[in-house]
Amino acid sequence: MAALPDRMTYVAHGQGGAPEVLHLATGPVPVPASDEVLIRVLAAGVNRPDVAQRQGNYPPPPGASPILGLEVAGEVVACGDAVSRWTVGDRVCALTNGGGYAEYCVAPEAQCLPWPEGYDAARAAALPENVFTVWANLFGHGRLAAGETALVHGGTSGIGVTAIQLGAAFGARMLATAGSAEKVAECLRFGAAAAFDYKTQDFVEEVRKIAGKGGIDVVLDMVGAPYFERNLRCLGMDGRLVIIAFLGGPQADSVDLRPIMVRRLTVTGSTMRPRTTAQKGAIAQALEQKVWPLLAQGRCAPHIHATFPLAEAAQAHALMESSAHVGKILLTVGS
Repeated sequence: MAALPDRMTYVAHGQGGAPEVLHLATGPVPVPASDEVLIRVLAAGVNRPDVAQRQGNYPPPPGASPILGLEVAGEVVACGDAVSRWTVGDRVCALTNGGGYAEYCVAPEAQCLPWPEGYDAARAAALPENVFTVWANLFGHGRLAAGETALVHGGTSGIGVTAIQLGAAFGARMLATAGSAEKVAECLRFGAAAAFDYKTQDFVEEVRKIAGKGGIDVVLDMVGAPYFERNLRCLGMDGRLVIIAFLGGPQADSVDLRPIMVRRLTVTGSTMRPRTTAQKGAIAQALEQKVWPLLAQGRCAPHIHATFPLAEAAQAHALMESSAHVGKILLTVGS
């Protein structure tokens, strides 16, 4: 194998700002720590946290790479001394702690998974951020079980598509909201039992038409404050509201909290990036056991809306911010 280069190309975001601040730069190839692998990146996912970090609203945790990018797929080219599972040449996808928008990226061994059978780099790179987030929140904090009903907001986002597909695959009835008739149709195609255009329909009333006064079991929400009270109204006894983002803002005022007590509701939420390697590794193990067999069967595959070369990361971010996409946006890095 050829010697590794000392320097690489990556996407820099300078002091932050609009998508146009993104530009190619060169810097040192990272050196893997004892529990990390170095990955030659072939594709990287574009996610809302990347946009927030570029805007200056989501700083990386201590010790993480300041380069954008939380998921990659590629080839292992070097391993730390304590790495035991992976060897040079293995094809992996990884939930990174940062640094994915680059030719090379390090990731903890425990946060790597093999490419699912039949997958290429692009489809493998479209997995980690979505499947880790959905598994931890919808099935972990949300405790979604077969026979239950869940409402997913943002049904055509990468997270939304994954949540609909996995929820349905594990026997739940999935409902979703989206922002147009065309996107509602996409939600149904991905496996939702029903979907609602939040611009023209009251999702609370639509949920009640389906679930009746008993309500539903879980709401997976990425909107935040504007939906908080309405989400509570959707939930039945012992229902769970799981909040994973605040795209509509974090401050909810004058909210009637009585339903939480009367119906024994649970309100919870989480972020993925600050979790420990051990915590993320436990999620990875569950995914490999429970979800990877579905992917190998051709089920629950990610929907890729668009790919851009690394040099066009600004266009990828502009598309993400427009919300015109369905599913995943990717950057192609190598060959």
